[in-house]
This record gives sequence, structure tokens and C-alpha cells, in this order.
Amino acid sequence: MLRSMYSGVSGMKGFQTKLDVIGNNIANVNTVGFKKGSVVFQDMLSQTVSSVGVNPAQVGLGSSAASIQQNHNPGSGMMTGVGTDLAIMGKGFFVVKDSNVSADGLPLPVTAPRKEYLTRTGNLVVDKIGYLKTPQGHHLLDTKGNEIQINPTAFDSFAIESNGTIKVKNKADGSEEILKYPNNDVVQIAIFAPPNPSGLRKSGGSLYEMTDAAGPGGILYTTPESNDTQIQSGMLEMSNVELTEEFTEMIIAQRGFQANSKIISTSDEILQELVNLKR
Repeated sequence: MLRSMYSGVSGMKGFQTKLDVIGNNIANVNTVGFKKGSVVFQDMLSQTVSSVGVNPAQVGLGSSAASIQQNHNPGSGMMTGVGTDLAIMGKGFFVVKDSNVSADGLPLPVTAPRKEYLTRTGNLVVDKIGYLKTPQGHHLLDTKGNEIQINPTAFDSFAIESNGTIKVKNKADGSEEILKYPNNDVVQIAIFAPPNPSGLRKSGGSLYEMTDAAGPGGILYTTPESNDTQIQSGMLEMSNVELTEEFTEMIIAQRGFQANSKIISTSDEILQELVNLKR
């Protein structure tokens, strides 16, 4: 009798977790670059009540959430026409880094190493000194691990190519060229595709932290071509949440929660009957 009650409690806890994940998915249906999650369940330990016969007689002791997996399938694209809005057409993430300056452009005190993150969010902005940043202030990195800066005093405008290079228009003579370093190396936006993106750790703000589960060696500053990926300018990748799927899963979770609560109430009624028998 008590086994059924504990099984019902474990089921309710599991479906509560599922509802939490579904609620988060629905809340982020319009979040740029968001990847939806799903809960995978597993059965808990089973108690052997009899070893007589060929097959053992076992009673399960409920279920638990085995993992919360992230679905990294690409979301739909939304055209914006803004040149600094970027969408990754394929696998991989942009590599960004904590800012070392305040909103006023003043250096911040060095208290800890600046962390690097991965993100699919490509709604970038250009600050007043020419750095490409996320709206939260993280710097976009290139294939050399450097922060990308476009000198606003030298260039009139710029456009980001599908291979991650940046074509700039000179203010002096109106000529166009690919942005390069002083040593003549081409500046190219980095794209990194970890072996196991589901192993990344979410850190808020549509950012991911690299973990050992996602792949060994940390973040690499690889090119879009090496990841069989292109960058689309003037477009944003939207959330991959499908509301029809989430509503269906929500109904299933709700019914599962109700059924498990019914197990507890039914077990309680039977226990009450046993107590009454003694009277």
C-alpha cells in the first residue's frame, strides 16, 4: 500500500518537472536563438517480492527524471534587413566574451578572467568605438580569438559576408575591401560547433558555457567553412519552440499529474478502510 503512495509521489514530482520545462519553453517562444528542452524519465528501483518460479516477481517504486535534454535543431529564420543581425545557417555557435569596459567606454577593474560563451543569438550592435557586441555587451570574437572592431573613423559602412568576413567601405575614397589586420590577415567571425551541444550549460541571456560533457579541449575559434556553416546577414534565428507540440505535452503532463494524485488518494482510502476494520 505504501509503495503505491510513494510511486504516486514520485510520478507527481516528475510531471511537475515536465510542466516546469514546458512552461519555460512557452515563455521563450519569441526568444531569439532559444532551444527548447524536454524531460526524459526513467523507472526507479524495483523491489523483489518473490523469487519463486522462472521469472522474478518485482514491484516498481516509481519514476524519476533521468535528464532534461536540449533540442538544438535550428529555429525558423526571420528577415530583419538589419546588417548586424546574423543567423547561423547550419550547426555551431558564435563565440563571445565578457566586456572589459563599462557602458561609458571606461575600463572595468580586473577582478577575474573574462569568460567566453557560445550563443546562437545574432542581434549584434556596434558600440561608439566600433566593437561588435551582443545587446548585453559581450564582444564577438574572430577566428584568432580577438574582439572584432570596425574603426568608425576610417570606414563609412560595412557588410558581413556568408563566410564571416567583413567588407568595409573606406571613407577616404569610397573603395571597398575585406577587413584585415595590420599584418594583412583577414578578419573572420568565428563559429564553433562542439561535438555534443546538448552537454553545454545554460548561463542565462541565451548564452552557453562550455563543459567537458560538450567536448574536450574547450572553445575553438574555427571558421564557418570548417563547420559546413554559413552566416546570413539581415536575418535572426528564432526559437525552435512549437506551441502546438508544447500544448499537447502540457495536456499529457497535466493528466499524468492528476492520475498520480489519484493513486495517492486511492491508497489513502484503502488505508482508511484497514483502520476502520480494526474498529
